[in-house]
Amino acid sequence: MAEQLLFLDREAVLASLAHVDACEEVAQVLCRHAEGRVELPAEGYLPWANGEGAYCRSLAMLGAVEVDGGSPLRGMKLINAATSNPSHGRERAAGLIMLFDPDTARPHVLAEAGWLSATRTAAYTMVSLRHLGPERWDATTFLGCGMLARVHVGLLATAFPRMTRVHLYDTEPRRAEELAGWIRERHPHFTVRVEPGARPAVAAAQVVVTTTTADRGYLPAAWLAPGTFVAHVSLADLLPDAFLEAQGVFVDDVALVADNPRRILGRLMRESRITALSGTLGQVLIGERPPVRPTASHVISNPFGMAVLDVGLLGAVHEAAVRLGLGQKLTLY
Repeated sequence: MAEQLLFLDREAVLASLAHVDACEEVAQVLCRHAEGRVELPAEGYLPWANGEGAYCRSLAMLGAVEVDGGSPLRGMKLINAATSNPSHGRERAAGLIMLFDPDTARPHVLAEAGWLSATRTAAYTMVSLRHLGPERWDATTFLGCGMLARVHVGLLATAFPRMTRVHLYDTEPRRAEELAGWIRERHPHFTVRVEPGARPAVAAAQVVVTTTTADRGYLPAAWLAPGTFVAHVSLADLLPDAFLEAQGVFVDDVALVADNPRRILGRLMRESRITALSGTLGQVLIGERPPVRPTASHVISNPFGMAVLDVGLLGAVHEAAVRLGLGQKLTLY
């Protein structure tokens, strides 16, 4: 008997995502997570330095999500990255996501992970903004101008049509200018400004999204005006006092963040400098924790990145691909 699986390259993933509400899919999985209806094993982590001395890592993350009226979705994301990739014109991270057949346990769907993972992350930011963001805002700042920022901008354009201004900063000015050009071409209703530094970029908007590869903090609480919402998507942009002085700090999974030595919030939790969080975004969605919007101070969303969100989103993408006849059948043997 031949063993086959359906492969979805980036083109097929993009075409399928056009028929999927990524924010709604992510919100549903976050609710199931808060209700205890997911399985989330510990991630595998393999770090090394490449020939340039740049930090590289491989992450292997398994997850399962209960589905109403059907078998749970089970799968794995393998996502690798090298911090030197952008300087060579490559995306920082790339990998694969797969779904497992519920009866044979064989992988039966394999998808390019880079864009799908970035969409998952951006959708999480959109959901957090809906429930934890400022009551009124019209501008967003991106610190870091790679693919992840680009995917965020695309979702912002549809999720928050009243937003009109985008501010950009990157340690490589060329990347910021390239993203600015892309935004002006694809989303001409946005006013785009490339800022000369991180501090003026943070001051320019009520919503700040960190999409960098920084491994050392640089952003203190003093930069964050009252009423600011920070989507701390990347690892280490915020300094400790930004967390300690926050009006609210929300995560996706408390244990995952606390156990991660590479994230500043995890270190603060293990050192008992932060003993209580405001809750998870999923708890807010199901009404278990109250939402906190920034007023007197700032609010931080600090997701770890749960494989169950990738698995759930790929489930929806797979359904769309099947309906549309997209993808390529690969015969394993």
